[in-house]
Amino acid sequence: MSTTGTTGTTGTTGTTRTTKKALIIGGGIAGPVMALALRKAGVEAEIFEAYRTSAEGIGGTFMIAPNGLGALALVGLEADVDRIGQAVGPMVIEDGKGGVLAEFTGLADLPRGRLMRRAELYEVLQRRLGETGIAIHHGKRLVGAEEGVDGITARFADGSSATGDLLIGTDGTGSTVRTLIDPAAPAAQYTGLLGIGGYSSYRLPGRAGRGESVHFANGARAFFGYWGLADGSGTAWFSNIPQPEPLTPEKVRAVGMTEWLRRCRELHAEDLPAREVLRMADVETMETFPRLEIMPSVPHWYRGRMVLVGDSVHAPSNSSGQGVSLAVESAVELARCLRDLPDHTAAFAAYEAMRRPRVEKIAADAARTNNQKTSGAVGRMVFKLVAPIAMRTFMSPEKMLRPVHGYRIDWDRRVTPVPGTGRHGRAA
Repeated sequence: MSTTGTTGTTGTTGTTRTTKKALIIGGGIAGPVMALALRKAGVEAEIFEAYRTSAEGIGGTFMIAPNGLGALALVGLEADVDRIGQAVGPMVIEDGKGGVLAEFTGLADLPRGRLMRRAELYEVLQRRLGETGIAIHHGKRLVGAEEGVDGITARFADGSSATGDLLIGTDGTGSTVRTLIDPAAPAAQYTGLLGIGGYSSYRLPGRAGRGESVHFANGARAFFGYWGLADGSGTAWFSNIPQPEPLTPEKVRAVGMTEWLRRCRELHAEDLPAREVLRMADVETMETFPRLEIMPSVPHWYRGRMVLVGDSVHAPSNSSGQGVSLAVESAVELARCLRDLPDHTAAFAAYEAMRRPRVEKIAADAARTNNQKTSGAVGRMVFKLVAPIAMRTFMSPEKMLRPVHGYRIDWDRRVTPVPGTGRHGRAA
């Protein structure tokens, strides 16, 4: 059985554990989950967040897929997460005119995914950190790290420092930890899409209006997604707008939400039901995401006592629906490795070996979806023609969803070291 205390010094192999305290850089979603998973594995953790204030109320809506829900359940959050957001029904692929090209009904033996605002999950995590006594320090922007024989010291912009056995980067696509591990590491890549979303008082007809399905449509000039709110009061929506040159947040704000809504209405003027949803959209609820980004393959996931988790190393595009789910999976899997392998280098190697193939496959599939969103009228027409056939054959729900949504972490299964160079790990 695994060690579950907060001060244990032995792994499941009975060997003395050298990792007793981890410094986690980044306090969004992956960082708190990482800390909770380490606590379960018997490793102390502290979180250091660059922003001076917490992020209550900030962020858009995302889906946590069944595999992500399973990872969150392992750190004791199942009941809390079930109380927020709304369950996801069938995923419907449309032609932009309301016509259905295909429908993914999900897999009967898996739980339904959940749509939620980032702020809802963030609040759950912050409350759990407080309950478990895990410290999170704000205003701590990492500027450097110095490794010694027995540990690593993180240095922050305010002149303070902290020392632990490991430093874990959960600091997103703009990761400072990634550049410390490898100054030549690739930066996040802009997808060519700008995200805009909000709420509308438009009520979808029938079952769709009660939040029983999520709809995705390649419109005439832009991609549109929408779903009915669970209480039947209206519709949540988002649009991925082709934008060749990335815009800074300042430039996006300068345009103003009223103008962004006007542009959305113009782009979707020929699309249904997007046109009606946007006609009744509430500009006060809108948010923009100026740089939808993905991480290319990162050559080095770790070096010395530093390692990367979540978006800092494997951010797929939003088209995957897997960003949060993969991040929390990786956090839990790294905790398992640190629990079972007393040497941190062996733990990092096993972690990368079990995670890299999965996350890079999902990222590659999502990149192809992004290409469809930016492919123009001809590309959308081709997709419309081939989608019904594809969904019945090589893109069937079983073939597409089982490998991704059906992934489950076996917490009680012992992780064994990677033989040789550390690129072919396995779990025994």
